[in-house]
Amino acid sequence: MTIYKSVFMQLEYILTFLEKLAKHNDRVWFEKNKGTYLQSKEYFEVFVAKLLEDLIPYNPEFATLNPKKLIFRIYRDVRFSKDKSPYKNNMSAGFSPNGKLVEEPGYYFQIQPGNCFIAGGIYMPDAEMLGKIRQEIDYNGERLEKILTDKKFKKWYGTLDTEGKLKTMPKGYAKDNPRIELLKNRSFIVSHAFTDAQAKDKKFIKQLVEACNVMRPLTIFLKEALS
Repeated sequence: MTIYKSVFMQLEYILTFLEKLAKHNDRVWFEKNKGTYLQSKEYFEVFVAKLLEDLIPYNPEFATLNPKKLIFRIYRDVRFSKDKSPYKNNMSAGFSPNGKLVEEPGYYFQIQPGNCFIAGGIYMPDAEMLGKIRQEIDYNGERLEKILTDKKFKKWYGTLDTEGKLKTMPKGYAKDNPRIELLKNRSFIVSHAFTDAQAKDKKFIKQLVEACNVMRPLTIFLKEALS
């Protein structure tokens, strides 16, 4: 199957398919347009493979990863959801040492019309992992603060996402702890949004690699906290 020569054309094709899918998110339409989906899927696999290749020099722990296994399925699990739409309106991939964000810090990339972004860190770790991260913040919080206040980091990501953040003190920590606001976090995630036009640009992969490099000190801090 012929692959488009440019990232612009590949991602434009994917975004066009996803835009139509969002308007016709049902099995009948999907089956009629299965060929377009499979072409979009192939283009996305090529894109993820190229992105992984460019990330490996800065993330050698990714060297043994299979790019196809980093991609999330487009099929939704609707068993416990009020929204019974059978398909996701995006294509996405996760990058971490053991695969697609398997209970460890890493990067997440998503392409969706009007909602393209790169994110990373660790989302809602279990109690044991969260305890280790909080302990590292308590012992070595200056290092995390330096990462989060770096000018380039702030330009790309602003601040940590506050989803699920505690309103009260976490157990075991004093109210006057100098890093209490960091300790209240239950996730340690940052993200940066891209416009559809940016996603179609030939420099997009380069931008994603830069975004991950800026984020890497955070993922290293979290990884070491969990080791």
